[in-house]
Amino acid sequence: MSAKSYFDPEDLKKFGNITELQEVMGKKFFDYYGEVFKEAALTEREKSLIALAVAHAIQCPYCIDAYTSTCLEKGADEEQMMEAVHVAAAIRGGSSLVYGVQMMNQAKN
Repeated sequence: MSAKSYFDPEDLKKFGNITELQEVMGKKFFDYYGEVFKEAALTEREKSLIALAVAHAIQCPYCIDAYTSTCLEKGADEEQMMEAVHVAAAIRGGSSLVYGVQMMNQAKN
């Protein structure tokens, strides 16, 4: 008997079902989400790379799977995708380190 993973990749396919328990808000979310990802000042490919980077920063396995596929579909290559992941890592690391200033301020009081 294999252990069930907390994050089931099949659950991503059920994402659209969130409207079942709160239809009004769910539909508003999906309308907004769709609008956000339309091509505008940024291309769909650029938005997908941003989403992939954010997915790594917030460590969402569903989003990582979804936006890896989306990036490839929108024409990004693996090098661009990994560069986006490194941007996320740099920002995440920097945001942790900048709190070092708060620690130094407190330690010097």
